[in-house]
Amino acid sequence: MSARFISRKVVGALVTLVFVICFNFFLFRVVESDPVASLFRGRNLSQSQRAELEKQFGLDKSTGGQFVDYLEQTATLNFGRSYQNNQPVAAEIRRKALATIALVGIAAILSAVIGVMMGIAAAWRRRTATDYTVTGFTMGTYSMPDFWLGMILLTVLAVGLGWFPVGGIDDPAANATGFSKLVDQGQHMFLPALTLTLAYLGEYAIVMRSSLLDTMREDYLILARAKGLRDVLVRNRHAVPNALLPVVALMAINFGFVLSGAIAVEAIFSWPGLGLATYEALKGPDLPMLQGLFLVFSASVILFNLIADLLYGFLDPRVRTA
Repeated sequence: MSARFISRKVVGALVTLVFVICFNFFLFRVVESDPVASLFRGRNLSQSQRAELEKQFGLDKSTGGQFVDYLEQTATLNFGRSYQNNQPVAAEIRRKALATIALVGIAAILSAVIGVMMGIAAAWRRRTATDYTVTGFTMGTYSMPDFWLGMILLTVLAVGLGWFPVGGIDDPAANATGFSKLVDQGQHMFLPALTLTLAYLGEYAIVMRSSLLDTMREDYLILARAKGLRDVLVRNRHAVPNALLPVVALMAINFGFVLSGAIAVEAIFSWPGLGLATYEALKGPDLPMLQGLFLVFSASVILFNLIADLLYGFLDPRVRTA
């Protein structure tokens, strides 16, 4: 790839990030103009108490002064302190990010691998029972809201049958350590990971099926068959590698949403990640936490979109000249 192509994409990503940083500040000031009143609703605060709280939260300055402080803090990755527990927002995000990366990362990988395999099977056996079954199943799961699917699995498999824990990341009463603790966490992770995998595998299956069907019409596949190559070799060596191009880009883009997690799913299963932290911050509203989370989520999406653009340009030379 040329340096011009890379620099153009990098500059575009940086400009988008700067816009998001500025938009991030003003968005939550419009949403909540008086956070102190919202946090302490139902309590009669004196003027001195209110002034002290505004000073503690950095709300005693003008909007311009708060914006300057916000930019200075963001430049040093200091997102302020949470209104709820007065802990540094950056530390809270780091502490909760690992749980989200583990959950959503595993679900993203599983949904991509399984979805691509199902899409290949459906396209290669077009208009057969396999195609109809795969397409019907993936369209059904893809159209279901993930929170609704999560509640169904929770009700049936956890509450009804008791096969899995109801929620959380582990059992505090078990006092498990080492391998036993990993097994316990795996049991707690199974249902939320299954929910996200079922919710998103349809996207990969549909894109892969459509891409492979387009590739199967190419002349070089007809020529490969004319040379006597078996169908399995034509599929694996020629059709699938070329059909994977849009799927690879889709995977890179979707991985940008790993940090944002799944707010509804994490809330349903009480998974202590960034999604649950977002849900709890919205109830406050906890402006510093929401600002920090929104910025981290946006930055991850921008980064992986940049990776997707560069990857697509590397895989398809035609994109570099566009």
